[in-house]
Amino acid sequence: LTSHSHITTLRNLPESSTALLRKCRTENPLTKMAPSKKSKKTVESMNSRIKLVMKSGKAILGYKQGLKSLRTGKSKLVLIASNCPPLRKSEVEYLAMLAKTQVHHYSGDNTELGAACGKLFNCSVMTILDAGDSDILSKQE
Repeated sequence: LTSHSHITTLRNLPESSTALLRKCRTENPLTKMAPSKKSKKTVESMNSRIKLVMKSGKAILGYKQGLKSLRTGKSKLVLIASNCPPLRKSEVEYLAMLAKTQVHHYSGDNTELGAACGKLFNCSVMTILDAGDSDILSKQE
């Protein structure tokens, strides 16, 4: 044990306790949950729609420019990444509600949203001005 008798570390536990703890960490059903096939297909279809919008339509990446387009009423759809800060997310949702604009909560984080746009940087808010050839505006639920 360490200098404090009530504090134990992983290396100070008996071998059987260490093995049991590792087993619990790796076999925890909550950590093993893989995405279902349906959710994976919807993510892939959303990514393909985003790629088509970036090619044939008009889109704005970023929080500040997204707010500007919401205020001017030009935006048709706003995508928000899953790890967008709560205050920022609520502000975007509020402005979208005032502008009568659809909001889609993207299931991936800001890195995945940036990658779906074909960019090499993170993006927590994406605003679509013109869908182009994509059906992204009609398929929102």
